[in-house]
Amino acid sequence: MFRRRKAEVEPTDEPGEDPGQDPGERTGDDVAEDPRARGPWDADEVTIEEDDESRIDLGGLLVTPHDELDVQLQVDEASGEVVAVIIAGEDGAAEVRAFAAPRNGDIWERSRRAVAGEVAQLGGTATERPGPFGPELVVSLVVDLPDGQRAQQESVVLGIPGPRWLLRATLFGRPAAAFDPDGNVETAIRDLVVVRGSMPIPPGDALPLTMPPTAQRLDLEGDPGVGPEPV
Repeated sequence: MFRRRKAEVEPTDEPGEDPGQDPGERTGDDVAEDPRARGPWDADEVTIEEDDESRIDLGGLLVTPHDELDVQLQVDEASGEVVAVIIAGEDGAAEVRAFAAPRNGDIWERSRRAVAGEVAQLGGTATERPGPFGPELVVSLVVDLPDGQRAQQESVVLGIPGPRWLLRATLFGRPAAAFDPDGNVETAIRDLVVVRGSMPIPPGDALPLTMPPTAQRLDLEGDPGVGPEPV
């Protein structure tokens, strides 16, 4: 699992903005006008030093570890590819995926319909409501527990559009029940950096994620596709 000390994200200078201003120090008006005023960030919006050890480089995503959170990678069993990042704490978790989007367009509306359709096929419900980053989905689904029992699982799916990308975060536990902008999981999501790159990727396709060279596989009983990867 990745558990390094949290590092501050340094924004690149922009015209009319104080070069020393931290993203988290922008005013309430900034946040109201731009849901991403405090992150998550595009790679062109932050300073990324060569051989930067303060963030975990997963290719399409850079993750800033937090002492109280674990970072796990969800791996597809058939292909061995990393398909999602899971940020987990004692009171909740978030599953994060990044997708390509067109230069002038937002794929979140189409993605919301697709997620709602998948949930309906599984016998669950997905209800749209306003959220901190715009429209979000409240999902209720019956899931199988490791002990063989079944339980109702509540989650919230956020769609965060950026420059030519969409970050989709599914919240579980406390972040889903009571979103806190300054909560540990929510802060970790804001600290994410999306590396879209210049390669052509069809809109809606996932940005490629890579396994760090020092990562080690650890199978978890009941969920073999998720494993904490120590570095």
